[in-house]
Amino acid sequence: MLAMVFWAFSFIWFKVANKTFHPITIVFIRLLFSTVLMTVFLIITKNYMKIKRSDRKLFLMLALFEPFFYFLGESFGLTYVSATVCSVLISTIPVFATIGAWLIFKEKLKAINYAGIIISFIGVLVFILNSDGSISFNIRGLGFLTLAVLSAVGYNLTLSRLVGTYSPVYIVNVQNIIGAVLFLPLFLIFDFNHFISVPVTFNIFKPIIELSIFASCGAFILFAYSVRIMGITKANVFSNCIPLFTALFSFILMGEKMTFQNVIGMAIVIAGLFMSQMNGHRRNIDEALALTGKTA
Repeated sequence: MLAMVFWAFSFIWFKVANKTFHPITIVFIRLLFSTVLMTVFLIITKNYMKIKRSDRKLFLMLALFEPFFYFLGESFGLTYVSATVCSVLISTIPVFATIGAWLIFKEKLKAINYAGIIISFIGVLVFILNSDGSISFNIRGLGFLTLAVLSAVGYNLTLSRLVGTYSPVYIVNVQNIIGAVLFLPLFLIFDFNHFISVPVTFNIFKPIIELSIFASCGAFILFAYSVRIMGITKANVFSNCIPLFTALFSFILMGEKMTFQNVIGMAIVIAGLFMSQMNGHRRNIDEALALTGKTA
């Protein structure tokens, strides 16, 4: 539950950091911090591994999907929509990942899973549509978040081929290292001049540090530990709490409005998510679903 709280806060911390820094800057610095912290953690716990030559392409694909394309979509999406709306849309990733597993790995779905997928879409529509049928947030934001969701699906399918060989923390550390390298040229070309013009103070960097320590490292380690104790399927159910926590924290800390329609839409989405994940999948697919989108 504490891991879910940290991940819920990640949307809020990003909104705060975005008041000062551009999205690419936030992601790049965050990846650097989290890489250092996770590398130290792996060295201390003596869990550093060697990548097989045959798996190098998979790790590159993994990093391209997430954090590169995923963070581009989520970060720029957050500049156009509220933290609550973003968390609800991102929470549909397991639904699309389930569809992807069905198409690629021929995972059979039961009637309740199909019903859950349909109900989740209905919930999203209830959440984002106004009474007159218009969309209540920026279309550009929807486009970027769609990129994030689709990237997470690609990440999930690639990850399912690695989780049986490497530890979850090691996988995320490697993908973050590659991700930082991929973001470096974008940072130098588009954001570096703005970055050096910002006065260096702890308060300005605080939300990025919080993202790195609590969301990218602490939450992931807590979740990985929980998976070992509770099992993947049971632990993954808790991720459906993230939109609830994000909405609550956004309402309390950022003054975001929460209408009755939003509450109903969120409840429908979460109900659909539970239904779409019932009865489980193969172990390697379950582990991929558990990690998808969590590196945020």
